[in-house]
Amino acid sequence: MESLKVVDYINKHPVRFKPNMPVAEAVELLLASKQSGGPVIDDKGKLIGFLSEQDCLMQMLESTYYRQQVATVYEIMSHEVHPVNPNDSILELTQRFIKERYKLYPVINDNGELLGTINRSNILYAIDIHLKDGFKQ
Repeated sequence: MESLKVVDYINKHPVRFKPNMPVAEAVELLLASKQSGGPVIDDKGKLIGFLSEQDCLMQMLESTYYRQQVATVYEIMSHEVHPVNPNDSILELTQRFIKERYKLYPVINDNGELLGTINRSNILYAIDIHLKDGFKQ
């Protein structure tokens, strides 16, 4: 399983956010994509944060209460990001998922550019394929 690499199982087309995007617009993107979160990237394609459904919940609740939507993605995103490398092993990343309890991670190259995301379902799929191949032999 060490030979299974993150790069082979990533979502290469994750929902992406810009820091100056209104939260309401970001929520629409999340809902349309059916993804639970996504990377926030700057104009150069560099990862600068992460926005999750959880981040949006409080802001949307406040927007409903005050009847105004003025927050931007930058104001509510997580600035602490835990990216993974495309060459990381699936086994090691599985252990991170279990330990850290994140639902997905951004995948970046050595230059900090976003390549995609990888989530729990991607990991389960990779392990399932590996196990099925092992039983065939």
